[in-house]
Amino acid sequence: MNEVNLGSQGLRVSQLGLGCMGMSMFYKGADEKESVATIQRAIDIGVTLFDTAEVYGPFENEKLLRRALGDRRASVSIATKFASEITDDGQILGHVNGSPDYARHALERSLRHLGTDYIDLYYLHRVDPHTPIEDTIGAMGDFVAEGKVRYIGVSETSAETLRRAHATFPITAIQSEYSLFERDAEHNGVLDTARELGIGFVPFSPLGRGFLSGTFTRASDLPEGDARRGLPRFSDEAIAANLEIVDALRAIAQRKGCTTAQLALAWLLAQKTVPIPGTTKRSRLEENAGAAEIELTPEDLRAIDDASPHGVVTGARNTPEGLAADRL
Repeated sequence: MNEVNLGSQGLRVSQLGLGCMGMSMFYKGADEKESVATIQRAIDIGVTLFDTAEVYGPFENEKLLRRALGDRRASVSIATKFASEITDDGQILGHVNGSPDYARHALERSLRHLGTDYIDLYYLHRVDPHTPIEDTIGAMGDFVAEGKVRYIGVSETSAETLRRAHATFPITAIQSEYSLFERDAEHNGVLDTARELGIGFVPFSPLGRGFLSGTFTRASDLPEGDARRGLPRFSDEAIAANLEIVDALRAIAQRKGCTTAQLALAWLLAQKTVPIPGTTKRSRLEENAGAAEIELTPEDLRAIDDASPHGVVTGARNTPEGLAADRL
């Protein structure tokens, strides 16, 4: 897999990364042995960007990544995140803390859990409404000066906050939900601002939280306890409506000789982003990686836009509470 520049600060990563969240949290059915094998296989096929966060578990996803990487850590880039306040014994307190003191505490904790003395890309996971963004980003810039972090990023900020953050210390990447099922970033200024400032864009949930993989047709297809069952977009009524979009995309994918998931990822690559599809299985990993070999013509891109334009998807991408914390 080829490498690309992520942003303009010097970080180079594989065209697609691997989102590790589902190996430890939110989605059910992950097997640790297969998850470890998936991470190791990802390195074998050229994936160099591995995305985690201390809240995934909490802490367990970082520890899993440490075990899976082993002595290959130096050959990859680790991205992790902080902001959801968590006690050292793993209790999630239910609020965001972007204070400089908490940022430092979280950083030192992540370094221990990951078994490393530096983090390649350290994200502010969500903006703390009670801490000026300049204070948080200033502290993260200090971590870079100390050599404990190589590059910094933000997640799910507004265009205005992204601009303020970048004015405080150079931002390498912004991570936001972006896919053929979630195109708000194209219309709220975030994607344009990132491009203007030379900030890399990392789409999470690039397959619409699995919807664009075409693997389920009703909410009951998801395992018991799967967090997606509580999202508006995954009610049976919404799924029935949204499957019509998947069917239209599948027809395009068949003409291209690829899967719907590969088409959706190839579309994101054509937008000059670095998606981080999550999976817990080697078979899905290898399918996703195949997206890097697909070239979309202008005609293909127009057909995809016609099949899944902005605003066509039924159901919100998150709960009202989840949406309230995004794009501050």
